[in-house]
Amino acid sequence: MISISIIEDHENYRNSLVQAIQENDLFTITGIYTSAEEALTLLPLSPPDIAIVDIQLEDLSGIELIQQVRNKLPNTQFLMCTSFQNSENIFNALKAGASGYIVKGSSAQEIQNAIKELHEGGSPMSPYIARKVISLYHKPEANDFGLSKRELEVLNLLSKGLLYKEISDQLNISSNTVKNHCKNIYKRLHVQNKIEALNKFNNI
Repeated sequence: MISISIIEDHENYRNSLVQAIQENDLFTITGIYTSAEEALTLLPLSPPDIAIVDIQLEDLSGIELIQQVRNKLPNTQFLMCTSFQNSENIFNALKAGASGYIVKGSSAQEIQNAIKELHEGGSPMSPYIARKVISLYHKPEANDFGLSKRELEVLNLLSKGLLYKEISDQLNISSNTVKNHCKNIYKRLHVQNKIEALNKFNNI
């Protein structure tokens, strides 16, 4: 069972999130908060596996909330769910500690898939967000972290926004092999997820 808290001040969208989550028996809602201030106080009392956070809250923003609370919630992952799609918001959210980013307007199935992907160690992003992120990265050069030629190929394709299945098709290897390459890449680069890997690789 994946425990989820929601921080969203827009009532209609908050209700839509609740409905999407309640449709899946894998999920349970442990908290619903209408402001960052409320979440700051109550989230640490019942830490969820995943917190879905809106960026544009009334006073304290969702980004500021994550910055202030993440050290108190070491086992909680943050999924940004917002209508704001500019590059500054995207990267400020990721820098603050968000591990995934989807836009409002995503279907219930897309929200459920993002939650599951995040819980399984992925970094879910809507296609639009992925393109925005990737557009800000330059093509990485060879490095001295001991990555194999195949691992470099996988990392390059990840930076272009390809999914595991698409990478496996392009390289003629299985999806499991792609996943294993990604695990090795994260280990060699000393990172935890795709976003950190791309960020570190870009700065090599």
